[in-house]
Amino acid sequence: MFRKPVMAAMIGLLTSAAHAGGQADAASSCDGSTAEMVECLKAKTAEWDKRMNVGYQQALKAALPKQLEQLRTAQRLWIQFRDADCLYYGLGEGTIAQVDAAECMRSLTEARARELENINPK
Repeated sequence: MFRKPVMAAMIGLLTSAAHAGGQADAASSCDGSTAEMVECLKAKTAEWDKRMNVGYQQALKAALPKQLEQLRTAQRLWIQFRDADCLYYGLGEGTIAQVDAAECMRSLTEARARELENINPK
């Protein structure tokens, strides 16, 4: 599916940046049982999702007409990638897989929100 070298490089950069930035902070602030950690990470993801949506709307407004459809396509594909990538972690062994999947969703959503916010910073 993602056999093109450019797409593979972009995904690699996105994933490494997302997992590098803030993973320890999120994990340390979401302590408790597995269920509590997952719920905490879901709440953090929801906050980043709101920021991502605002950033996306701002990016759409700032885009040139010839960029609009490509941005929409990129966002749809990015969501598919995020969901598939995080499902991979969720299918791991043990209850830690639930935490890994939730952290994946949080960190990738944060990275995309920051990326979209920086397309046309205020």
